[in-house]
Amino acid sequence: MPKILVTGFAGFIGSHLTEKLLDEGYQVVGIDDFNDYYDPSIKEKNILSFKNNKNFFSYKFDIRQKSFVEDLFNKEKPEAVVHLAARAGVRPSLLQPILYEEVNVLGTLNLLESAKNNNCQKFIFGSSSSVYGECKNTPFKETELELKPISPYGVSKLTGENYCRTYNHLFKLPIICLRFFTVYGPRQRPDLAIHKFTKLISESKPIPIFGDGQYKRDFTYVTEIIDGIMSSIKYTKTSFEIFNLGESHTTSVTDLVKLIEHALNKKAVIDWQPSQAGDVPLTYADVSKAAKLLNYKPQTAPEEGIKKFVEWYLKDKNSILV
Repeated sequence: MPKILVTGFAGFIGSHLTEKLLDEGYQVVGIDDFNDYYDPSIKEKNILSFKNNKNFFSYKFDIRQKSFVEDLFNKEKPEAVVHLAARAGVRPSLLQPILYEEVNVLGTLNLLESAKNNNCQKFIFGSSSSVYGECKNTPFKETELELKPISPYGVSKLTGENYCRTYNHLFKLPIICLRFFTVYGPRQRPDLAIHKFTKLISESKPIPIFGDGQYKRDFTYVTEIIDGIMSSIKYTKTSFEIFNLGESHTTSVTDLVKLIEHALNKKAVIDWQPSQAGDVPLTYADVSKAAKLLNYKPQTAPEEGIKKFVEWYLKDKNSILV
């Protein structure tokens, strides 16, 4: 089996992907800097199931450190890269735009350079629905030309895509960009809405809802995303491709709260807040291209996915890091 480099391996999506790759017999080289964006002990819990696997090799460093990236590629010679490491989140990017540029753009460029210089066979870039901004054409298609992201995070992801396109054009590096749509599920970051709302409602604390609560998201269960990434790794016909990975179904924030209330059997206390800069009113994925070329078939409805998440949350909050 090929050796796969996974950046951000200890995070939400990265840890699920690393588990899946190891289960299928791949060797995995993982990079993560375990930064303090949220409690690093959460990432330590994420990797408990595989950190001692004989086919897993981990490195702790920042992808902005070009010499470390180069040394890693020279030593490990991965056949493919799945680049998930990033500073994430729309609202935090408004406060730290330079940090987001450095990690999400410079870090990506460092990886592309080393992949190109070491004859890497495939580079998969974890992008975001945030690149679409306030797109008027729905559902969002990969062929959309009017991409105008409205947050530094979205800009950084679109810039990363553009560098990917350029490296494919100049150096024939096979690249797939995957635009993730509001991923949730076990191990979801604690700052994200579903996790935050579940925690606050379970503790009988007010949940903040911005605007009128009618903005909608295409919530995508994490196993669907992992299936899409695995299919991208195995996809052999690519030179440069972009795929949406979403549920192709929208849910308003108020309806999301109702689903969490039902799963917890507990009523939410709403703390209404003004609309936030950088938030888009809608994300909605057209996944027909991924369905055709990657056999991508999302099938976890929000009702089922939220129930699974809440079950995990209630179990996880009582677990102890060992």
